Amino acid sequence: MAILFLASMVLWPLAGVVPAHATAPALIVVGCLMMGSLAKIDWQGLLTALPAFLTMAFMPMTYSISNGIAAGILSWCGLHVLTGKARQVHWVMYLLAVALILKFKA
Repeated sequence: MAILFLASMVLWPLAGVVPAHATAPALIVVGCLMMGSLAKIDWQGLLTALPAFLTMAFMPMTYSISNGIAAGILSWCGLHVLTGKARQVHWVMYLLAVALILKFKA
């Protein structure tokens, strides 16, 4: 993996040659492929539907994929704690939630 990372550092200037508007079609195709996963979400259950919706909604509203993922993680952990199902959430998710709270608080 380290060798590939080093290769990407050397080849990175070539990516700057491609104009930004040329990458838009690829992003649209990737977005369409990602939408196929929406059918697998349990939209009837609040514990999965709300975090999934917030993740999807926050990405375009904040112009940031990472903010959307943060909204999903925070709402997932928060909903499970509020509904008394806190033990169903892996401890790493709580660790991420604390880190995100500290990030947004600063």
